[in-house]
Amino acid sequence: MKEKFELQYLFKTSPKILENKITSASGLGEWFADDVNIKDEHYFFTWDGYDEEAKLLSIKSNQHIKFQWISDIEEGLDTYVEMSFTVDAMTNAISLLITDFAYPEDRDSAILMWEQQIQKLRRLIGA
Repeated sequence: MKEKFELQYLFKTSPKILENKITSASGLGEWFADDVNIKDEHYFFTWDGYDEEAKLLSIKSNQHIKFQWISDIEEGLDTYVEMSFTVDAMTNAISLLITDFAYPEDRDSAILMWEQQIQKLRRLIGA
């Protein structure tokens, strides 16, 4: 059974820039995967020649994107990946919350993967 975990990161950038990087194919292709294509409500991700498809569950402007891996759907797993963000009214800092699921034995490597991807995102947007 996959277990839910959450990671939180602070950014100093505009919500519009961050939203583009987490919701658009071109934005996700710059930091999250090698290549991303979107067709209807399906996202197609490629990493080092490995392809993974996800179904868009919800997207809300200036708030979040949530999708589920097709492989998890096929296994009957109630899992998802969500990237949501809020803006602190006082500091204008953006808090990006990542929600993901992993098997207990894969949790540490999943967290490490997110840490590496978020470092790429930070370098990309200079935040």
